[in-house]
Amino acid sequence: MKYLAEMSYVHRDLAARNILINSNLVCKVSDFGLKFTSASDVWSYGIVMWEVMSFGERPYWDMSNQDVINAIEQDYRLPPPPDCPTHLHQLMLDCWQKDRSARPRFSDLVSALDKLIRNPASLKIVAQEGAG
Repeated sequence: MKYLAEMSYVHRDLAARNILINSNLVCKVSDFGLKFTSASDVWSYGIVMWEVMSFGERPYWDMSNQDVINAIEQDYRLPPPPDCPTHLHQLMLDCWQKDRSARPRFSDLVSALDKLIRNPASLKIVAQEGAG
């Protein structure tokens, strides 16, 4: 996604269902849709992170599309999945900023994730539901 953002390409439908993984665990983004903005892809990437950390749970559970829209407009954000590191949930929350310009760029996300990987102790602090 960092590469696509650098090329000014917007996916529009970034979701776990559109990410293919080969036998070497290399991820390939598929099903390119209509153009929105890179900020909308960042929001979706935050949802993908949540789906991965919740082991494929459906975001927003059984809420209707309109209920999700209303909840988001009232500043509702998905709670941390069980055992989700605090820093990862904060990255998700950053991706879900209401103000598009406040959302990280994909290059920022790569840097943040790289720092977390290089400091695995920071991933031991688990977010609590209701925090954030």
